[in-house]
Amino acid sequence: MSDCESRPRTLVEKIIDAHTITMRPGRSLIYLDRIITADTSRPIYQLLESSGHRVRRPNQTLFIPDHYTPSRGMSPLDAADPESWRAIVETQDYSSREGLQMFPMGDPRRGIQHTVSIEHGFALPGLTVAATDSHTLTQGAVGAIALSISADMVHALATQTLWLKIPGQMRIVLEGRCKPGVTAKDVALLLLARLGPRGAAGMAVEYCGSHVRALGIGGRMTLCNLATELGARAAIIAPDDITYDALAGATFAPKDAAWDQFRAERLQLRSDEDASWSRSVTLDVGEVAPMVSWGTSPAQAVPVTGHVPDPRNEPDPLRRSKMTEALSYMGLVPGTEIRDLQIDQVFIGSCANGHIQDLKEAAAILKGRRVRVPTLVVPGSGHVGAEAEALGLVDTFRAAGAVWGESGCSMCNSMNGDIVRPGLRCASTSNRNHMGRQGPGSRTHLVSPAMAAAAAVAGRFHDIRDLSELP
Repeated sequence: MSDCESRPRTLVEKIIDAHTITMRPGRSLIYLDRIITADTSRPIYQLLESSGHRVRRPNQTLFIPDHYTPSRGMSPLDAADPESWRAIVETQDYSSREGLQMFPMGDPRRGIQHTVSIEHGFALPGLTVAATDSHTLTQGAVGAIALSISADMVHALATQTLWLKIPGQMRIVLEGRCKPGVTAKDVALLLLARLGPRGAAGMAVEYCGSHVRALGIGGRMTLCNLATELGARAAIIAPDDITYDALAGATFAPKDAAWDQFRAERLQLRSDEDASWSRSVTLDVGEVAPMVSWGTSPAQAVPVTGHVPDPRNEPDPLRRSKMTEALSYMGLVPGTEIRDLQIDQVFIGSCANGHIQDLKEAAAILKGRRVRVPTLVVPGSGHVGAEAEALGLVDTFRAAGAVWGESGCSMCNSMNGDIVRPGLRCASTSNRNHMGRQGPGSRTHLVSPAMAAAAAVAGRFHDIRDLSELP
């Protein structure tokens, strides 16, 4: 037995060890089981081609256009501009020539890459997955190590390997039960508010505890997704019956007896009880309230019953400066009650909150009500969209006056033409709120799907724990 196998290890360490080809001080060359490319991969493809290389394992590489894909339809006329459509077409053509696995435009399975990867079993327990998107960590929700890489993608496509700096190990223990109206998004925002945007910088985060075990796949995806905003290198949740039940029969998952064997071989995919952690944090989720971000970082968030903070009360000069800058950009006055903030627009969707459970929660608020502000609802995938149709959720959204869009990243990153105009305030279920994220001059407030739906109805933030005063 090797030294790494004899010592107590975390789940992440076990998976890295199982994929290590060779080591150098502080780094491991690991084998990648799966790679994902997208319509943003044109520079990567160009570098790969100009270097004389080809994709080494086309069957283990999946192309999913999602960033530039229009919400209004699937034709060139629906695209934000000709260049956006060209990016889709050129990356799609290159992927086809290389023989990649593909969910192209028009394919009902297409959607946001992280959502689609989990739905179709491209990410599986114990596998290593790499993509260039910063929220690739989402796929750790099913027990995979999912890594966001940039220029290293050329090396990854050409060799099916990656040089990985060994991350520190961090455990976030979530215990207890959330109160009604509180979701995984609120838990994630509170963690960010308490730990800060570098609270897990460079670390591999494992979420565990009774709250995590009770979450469905959608809630687990939200937690792993927002770990990116903590600065994490990876995020993971140990697979359990909920995981395997969700993945059984998926497109890229083993089938029948092979699936039973795959599952049996992964019974030990969990951290050893006496594994060593660089940092450990525990939170009683019963303490969490519905959260609203007020600034230009997801970590700048407070309960909906709170108020805009005053930088003068912040002793740290750097944080005080950032708070002042954020308040100026957001057009906010310290002391203003969060529930007094008027909303101009609402976006429900993204890889953080585009799962079917997210849409159910939003629809429950909107049922029998009408929105007061423009509201766009975009499913995380074609599969989610079809399920929402079958459940009558789409009818609920449309009856409320919301617009239903085609699956994709949409207004989360504003790359497909879905934007928030300068100076307007948007309640958004996405994961980032930095300056200009949803369009030049846009002002983004991050919330849960139910909170976003309530804001759409009230025209301001509303505490969803009390719906008696919601119109």
